[in-house]
Amino acid sequence: MTIYFETGSESTSLTSDDLRSALHETFQKIGAPKKALLLPPDHTRLFSRAGEITSLCYEMLGDAIADIMPALGTHSPMKPAQLDHMFPGVPLDLFRPHRWRDDVVTLGTVPAEFVSNVTGGLYDRPWQAQVNKLLRDGGHDLIFSIGQVVPHEVIGMANYNKNIFVGTGGAEGINESHYLSAVYGIEQTLGQANTPLRQILNYAQDQFCREMPLLYALTVIQQMPDGALHTRGLYIGDDHETFFKAADLSYRVNITHLEKPPQHIVAYLDPNEFKSTWLGNKAIYRTRLAIADGGRLTVLGPAVEEFGEDHEIDRLIRRYGYLTKKEIVDLVRDNEDLAANPSAAAHLVHGSSENRFEVVYAAGKLSADEIRSVNYTPGDINELMQRYNPETLTDGWHKDADGNEFYFIQNPALGLWQAALS
Repeated sequence: MTIYFETGSESTSLTSDDLRSALHETFQKIGAPKKALLLPPDHTRLFSRAGEITSLCYEMLGDAIADIMPALGTHSPMKPAQLDHMFPGVPLDLFRPHRWRDDVVTLGTVPAEFVSNVTGGLYDRPWQAQVNKLLRDGGHDLIFSIGQVVPHEVIGMANYNKNIFVGTGGAEGINESHYLSAVYGIEQTLGQANTPLRQILNYAQDQFCREMPLLYALTVIQQMPDGALHTRGLYIGDDHETFFKAADLSYRVNITHLEKPPQHIVAYLDPNEFKSTWLGNKAIYRTRLAIADGGRLTVLGPAVEEFGEDHEIDRLIRRYGYLTKKEIVDLVRDNEDLAANPSAAAHLVHGSSENRFEVVYAAGKLSADEIRSVNYTPGDINELMQRYNPETLTDGWHKDADGNEFYFIQNPALGLWQAALS
């Protein structure tokens, strides 16, 4: 098991030429593939530079790139305009959709005993390691997973083999992974590298993917207070150490430690990236370790038009709403439709403030009644966008027109905010 390329620090800022050089060095070491499958993220990781790395791979390998499958997980398939925007210069006929309910195979089962052991007995069911059948049956001599390591609500630090088992995973594996993590606890998970779910995925990779030619490219991106993005690290390899090195750097550059818990946080959801609460609730996940008890989170989502990107998950969110972990666990026990969709149940848990702070959701394309029905406070998007103008605000502390202090976050998906809570 090998790390083929690594560079990164809190002051590094990698250019496109740096990325190209890193890929060139890697392909020299491993040899040029004859038939490669690329697994980048979708447009919800637009700022990961995975799109650029994918384009560079096509530029360098040409016809050896047989298939490109955005690791959608449960997200909606990318549209042609989104593909063109994220993967410039790559022919659209190379892209394959991941159908998470249909096109999957089970590679093996992580035993219940192992799951129980790593979760401290909080969850004791076996976990199915599922992937898109193209990974197992496509005849590729390189499967190149490309993505960004960043704090994450389900697995602690995103990417690496999550891109395989969740990004190209099946309904059962995705559902169970999200729910077992929610039961374990989001507060104990956020920003941690070696979480129970990560240990489960590492077990699955070690046991069931030995014949799979997996290679990972992991970026670490930092957003500065003025909105500028810097690529602080790039790690390319095929082993766990590749991930843990990237996660260590992400911990240092993607977690903001605040000197006090804000009574009010305002988080902006870029309309090019966030069109649902399923995705936009990163504003809740990534700020919950910072916001004061009894405080308020205002979410500015001008393009938010739905709750779930999947029709059934959207229906479940509308039916049950965002409730406390205890309430959702009870509902899963008593309701077959929610029990059949554990990832939706996990999302409802993660999106709850646990009655600790208020969530004001200003969704540009959902009505006040719709927002209120899922247990958020509706906000007027036009009024709040004027009051908290994302084009003029930078990340950090500000005062509004009435002299009230608030903390502004330009893109909650790119980090994690923590403070000593009251």
